[in-house]
Amino acid sequence: MKVAVVGATGMVGEVMLKVLAERNFPITELLLVASERSVGKKLKYKGVEHTVIGLSDAVAAKPDVAIFSAGGDTSTEWAPKFAAVGTTVVDNSSAWRMDPTKKLIVPEINANELTAEDKIIANPNCSTIQMVMALAPLHNKYKMKRVVVSTYQSVSGTGVKAVQQLENEIAGIKGEMAYPYPIGRNALPHCDVFLENGYTKEEMKLAQEPQKIFNDRTFSVSATAVRIPTAGGHSESVNVEFLNDFDLNEVRQLLNNTPGVTVQDNPDTNTYPMPIYAHDKDEVFVGRIRRDETQRNTLNMWIVADNLRKGAATNAVQIAEYLVENKLV
Repeated sequence: MKVAVVGATGMVGEVMLKVLAERNFPITELLLVASERSVGKKLKYKGVEHTVIGLSDAVAAKPDVAIFSAGGDTSTEWAPKFAAVGTTVVDNSSAWRMDPTKKLIVPEINANELTAEDKIIANPNCSTIQMVMALAPLHNKYKMKRVVVSTYQSVSGTGVKAVQQLENEIAGIKGEMAYPYPIGRNALPHCDVFLENGYTKEEMKLAQEPQKIFNDRTFSVSATAVRIPTAGGHSESVNVEFLNDFDLNEVRQLLNNTPGVTVQDNPDTNTYPMPIYAHDKDEVFVGRIRRDETQRNTLNMWIVADNLRKGAATNAVQIAEYLVENKLV
């Protein structure tokens, strides 16, 4: 199994290599790929040093699988070039997510849609992944009508520059700004760029991607995405209106029985999900599960996950694992 990691020197790329090693992904030859300015750099994988190569050399090597985390422009240009030589691309950018010819996959939910003909597979947005992981078993049982989500997203979702901005502010150092305002001691209702409708791209991803993942347009999602000064881990306040009523104990049981979901929900012991405990873990944590007392058939819950792992790297690696296990590559 010849595997290329495109964007290997970035934040998600580094986590990708860590996850591949942890899960003992079957690699016979590893290609670490990055932009021209990073070519020649040395990176270690399982203690072995690898030299970073460029995209053209990676395409020429015809890997079986290429896992991309190098930004939308790179994916738009290069994913088709890899696909043309027979490589199956798992892409972590937003480039292909809403393309009707490409599948948007969370393995626990819809990996069974994949076939050997799928040469470019989209990894959903980090905030979408953790939300749909918790919503999937509930939608199957009670049928969602409307979701209102407010996110509390870590600076790591923006990248290295944003993490450095937060660290500089904590240390009292003036430095390069990733955001138009300070992020320390602040909250920015501004994730990604603003669109003509007044929403940001991040908010529209949350609105549109779940419908595609569930292959269901009978429910709607309204989102507000906020950046907060946490170093890692995204949190979400989610309000879900169902067509059918539910029992809270059954809701907890359904979530507990969902692979990849962990319920942390005991107000008596102050047990609830927090980014500090989700760090470096692959599970999606759900708590503060309670009925919305202002509206029928409506549930409130709090969802937290490590945005660089299940929200990005781990989900992509799980897609690749499914491809290998089912002999689709």
